Amino acid sequence: MYEAFVQRESATFLGFFRRLGASFEEAEDLVQDVLIKLYRAADNYVARERFPAFAFRVARNAWIDAERSRAVRPKRAAGGAGDDDQDAPEHRTQGRERDPEELAVVREEHSRLESCLTELPVGHRQVFELGAIQELDYAEIGSILSIPVGTVKSRMFHAVRKLRAALAERDTEGVGR
Repeated sequence: MYEAFVQRESATFLGFFRRLGASFEEAEDLVQDVLIKLYRAADNYVARERFPAFAFRVARNAWIDAERSRAVRPKRAAGGAGDDDQDAPEHRTQGRERDPEELAVVREEHSRLESCLTELPVGHRQVFELGAIQELDYAEIGSILSIPVGTVKSRMFHAVRKLRAALAERDTEGVGR
C-alpha cells in the first residue's frame, strides 16, 4: 500500500517543490524527506483533516526547513531545472498519445505559466499551488499555511490577477517579435 502511495504521490510533491522554486535535485531530496516523514507519522495520523491536507502540511514544513537551512549555509552553484522534469505536462497524458505539435504547444504554455509563477510572492505562489494545482479547498489551505481563510482568498485573488497580467504581458511581447 505504501509503495502505491509513493508511486502516485511522488510526482505531485515533486511538482509542488519545483513550482516553489526548488531545483530538480533539491525537489527530489525534499520528496524523499516528506515520504519518510509521512511513513513515520502514519501510525499517529488522526483523521482531523483530510490526508492530502496533512501531507501538504508536512511538505510545506519540509520546504520551510530547507529554506531556513539554505539561508544559513553559503550558496552553492545553482543547478538549473533539467529537461527530465517528470511533472511536466507531457508526462500527464492520462493514457493517450500526444502528437509532437500538441506536445510543443503544451510545453510552451507550461513554461510560460511556470515562469510567471516564479515571479509571484511566495505566499501567493503557495496558495495558488495548493488551490489551483493540488485542488485543496480554502479551509485546508489555511490549515496547511496557518493563515485565516480570508487571507487564503485574498492571496488567491491577487495570485490569479498577477498571473493573468503577466501572461497577457508576455502574449503582447510575443506579438511584437
